Amino acid sequence: MEKPLFWLGSSRSDIRAFPVRARRAAGFQLLRIQQGLEPTDWKPVTSAGAGVREIRVQVGTAHRVFYVARFSEGVYVLHAFEKRTRKTAKKDIELARERYKDLLERRRKEDHGKG
Repeated sequence: MEKPLFWLGSSRSDIRAFPVRARRAAGFQLLRIQQGLEPTDWKPVTSAGAGVREIRVQVGTAHRVFYVARFSEGVYVLHAFEKRTRKTAKKDIELARERYKDLLERRRKEDHGKG
């Protein structure tokens, strides 16, 4: 069974702005994650939060998709961007960290509302 995707912030429109080959590659990797498989090229991004990973897309230029797949309800896409330097820009990590923090806070509030 596939987990649904949840797009946070501008992540969906950011991926849609990728060049066609990069968008297709990112979509294929996200589908693998939805199916419970590992992406073919990924690494953890602990600086953005525990459980945050990045899909590494190399088709011409480098693109990255930060996501979290550790929750049973689905896969959260935190951020997607073109990587222009060897080191990931601080603003990209900060944006993913902020969105992840907001997600955790929202989930915590929803859990408290159930009791």
